[in-house]
Amino acid sequence: MLYFFRLLVLLINIDQETVLNWFGLENPNNQNTYSQAIESDYNLNLSNIPIEPSSALSLDTLKLIVEGLWEKIQDGLTLADIENVLFFILFLRFIILAIRYNLKTSFYITCIGLFAGYLWYRHLIDLISMYRSVLLKLPFLHKLGLDAVQLRSLHRQMVLTDLKLGEDVHWYNPGQVVYYAVTKGIIDVDQETGYRNYIDPISMIVSNLSEPIKSNVLPLYYKIYNKIIPKIFDICSKFWGQLSGVAAYAVITRIGKKYCPYLVRWHWTFLLIIGMVEQIFIYFIYRVYYFQTFVLIPQLSEPESALNEIVDRNLLLQINILNGVIAAVVLIHIGLILFGLFHAIWGQYFYFPFFVENTELHIGPRPKNSIYSGGGTAWQDSEEKEKNFSRFLPKFWYGWFGNGTKNSWQITNILNKLIKNVFKKLKKQFRR
Repeated sequence: MLYFFRLLVLLINIDQETVLNWFGLENPNNQNTYSQAIESDYNLNLSNIPIEPSSALSLDTLKLIVEGLWEKIQDGLTLADIENVLFFILFLRFIILAIRYNLKTSFYITCIGLFAGYLWYRHLIDLISMYRSVLLKLPFLHKLGLDAVQLRSLHRQMVLTDLKLGEDVHWYNPGQVVYYAVTKGIIDVDQETGYRNYIDPISMIVSNLSEPIKSNVLPLYYKIYNKIIPKIFDICSKFWGQLSGVAAYAVITRIGKKYCPYLVRWHWTFLLIIGMVEQIFIYFIYRVYYFQTFVLIPQLSEPESALNEIVDRNLLLQINILNGVIAAVVLIHIGLILFGLFHAIWGQYFYFPFFVENTELHIGPRPKNSIYSGGGTAWQDSEEKEKNFSRFLPKFWYGWFGNGTKNSWQITNILNKLIKNVFKKLKKQFRR
């Protein structure tokens, strides 16, 4: 029976056109066909345009994807581009695992990677929301800043008004999806008068009461629905907003440790630990941006004299240096978060000194006998631990996806030997 479900994967028509459409790219062959038809003064009818069948997947497909994505992100990276790549990776991984194991195991492993990636993606959204003012000034990340501003404005709009219930709710806000589904289901808004009719079971029971009892119950009913319930909801929302992350982490990874996969616990704990250090860089960027925008830039004046021109040059030099500092810190920070995000989606681990050690002190080593525990963690092996303790220096590279450096590519070994030789020559020069 499981082999039958494996064949269902093969029934999906995955050709070059399907993959390009997934990324929102156009096939250059179709573009050439339409351009030839226009140049030949053909009528744009289906009968006059020769439609070529889509070719199968090949290295040319990968080349077209890379070229198309590169052209697409020339104007700037967006959240939609990141989501398209992530879901394509999940789909590709699901197919590979279904062929390797079975459909059920592939679904479980893919869901584990999806949940771990969801944690990093939520962290990425929070990060770009904090950096939104800075991202708007960076050329490549300008659209990412616009997405952050749009998300923030939508969040404020949903907080202040409930006119468009559920229209702007995204998949990464499951709490809002449930809230607006319940709210939309129990409230019927009259389009002409704007009056709200509650159609939940309690309201329907109250509306069907007899008149003497109804007149006594209605004041209490309206007090509960218009004052008590909104007040309780507001208090619970603020409380949940402050403690939701820690509470969810404690319930899922501590209380439900037996049922929570190691991959999710590892990435979630790692995110909580780096969050303490991230605040230093975030507030550093805030201070630098404030100093640049409200202190240095207002001091710029028109060069009426040689002294003013020298002062303005010095100010421009300081502003440009601060621009470089801001761009470097923000790009490195977002790049590291994307690095962790793609590792989580692939179900893999990575090594970062100090943070990984503290993460594994909380959750322990990776179980080696489970296919649901994710990729390799070479730093947990006894041989690697003995090497690191003997050197008294942290090792920064543990191979691709934490699989170790023994079976690495030959190019990597050559680069490692080259770097070691350069350092040895530098040490000899300093000893002289």
